[in-house]
Amino acid sequence: MSEFIIDGGLRLKGEVRASGNKNATLPLIAAALLTEEPVTLRNVPRISDVMTLLHLVEALGARVDWPEPNTVRIDAKDIDVGALDPRLCREIRASILLAGPLLARTGDVSLPPPGGDVIGRRRLDTHFLAFKGLGATVDYDGLFRLRSAGLVGADIMLDEASVTATENAIMAAALAKGTTVLHNAASEPHVQDLCHCLNRMGGRIENIGSNTLLIQGVPRLHGCEYTVGADNIEVASFIVLGAVCGDGVLIRDAAPRQLRMTQISLEKLGIRFEIAGEDVFVPGGQKLEVDPDFGGSIPTISDAPWPGYPADAMSVAVVAATQSNGTVLIHEKMFESRLYFVDKLIAMGARIVLCDPHRCVVQGVTRLRGEVVQSPDIRAGVALVIAALCAEGRSVIGNVGQIDRGYERFEEKLRGLGAQIERRG
Repeated sequence: MSEFIIDGGLRLKGEVRASGNKNATLPLIAAALLTEEPVTLRNVPRISDVMTLLHLVEALGARVDWPEPNTVRIDAKDIDVGALDPRLCREIRASILLAGPLLARTGDVSLPPPGGDVIGRRRLDTHFLAFKGLGATVDYDGLFRLRSAGLVGADIMLDEASVTATENAIMAAALAKGTTVLHNAASEPHVQDLCHCLNRMGGRIENIGSNTLLIQGVPRLHGCEYTVGADNIEVASFIVLGAVCGDGVLIRDAAPRQLRMTQISLEKLGIRFEIAGEDVFVPGGQKLEVDPDFGGSIPTISDAPWPGYPADAMSVAVVAATQSNGTVLIHEKMFESRLYFVDKLIAMGARIVLCDPHRCVVQGVTRLRGEVVQSPDIRAGVALVIAALCAEGRSVIGNVGQIDRGYERFEEKLRGLGAQIERRG
């Protein structure tokens, strides 16, 4: 099992380039199954979750080529829906994204249960609600068995604004007969990327970016080329890194239009950054102070569906709060186990009270010290790396394969900023 050896306390400086959005790339790979023609995706992050999903697509019979280092070409002319590997499906949550396109294209899918991070209950009911609304039947006998003699557009209200359920519903409806109106749809940037790509493939999706999508089904989709947008979660991570231990960090191609709520939320901790075109600059030497609410009340940083503060950026906000003078409440509404990693920060010297599975109170500033800890999931792993970089002494972060699932060349980018970080194992 790989681990990072980190010597903290150094001031980091320089520039990094944002990678392509993992959460956009995964549904775009799945969408390539909707057509018999090749789909070329550019700015694809070479991370383990992406590679696992590509292996699943290859197992279905699709051809996958890398004409350039971050460009992947998927040719799904011939597919075999009976070839899904249960072991690979259990490795990533995104395997569920294969259900929608395979159901739309073949009408008969047997899908092993997905895996992914253990950050609380991650229900699949909303996916099946959408599929049933389009006329499919859903059964479970150790495999999810989806059947349809032909999907038909419908007026569908999702019971929660689930990102992956929205993406599955969009892909299934794209080839359904007639019009689908999808209410309470998620509208995150990666959902928008999927809609724009499908339209480039000949789809007819309107109201992109809203929570009510109008999808006119078409008989077939064709191939296309599409460039994946910047990963807003990676960008938020580097913003926090630059604020807590940076002497000036420039993030290239950061898609700052996606960072408005990130900016509002991190400003509560005194973090500031500057926008110049598509780039973001985090000034060095920031004296972080918690900004109280009116009347001197303790402020809250909480996550919410888009355009709210992203749930995946909550872990780095906790670390930022340990380095900001004052007290803040962190309220993680979406996943009841995500905050459990704070025990590792407490072991490093952080002053944090875990109130319940969804809330913790953080009091800063804390002089963190090096420690040996394990990464429990992708986002907590990156948060622990940032904590180690601003801590005194040496830290060992174990289970960094979790970080590899979501962050491309992470330690290489950190070394480019001057970090002392090495991989072992």
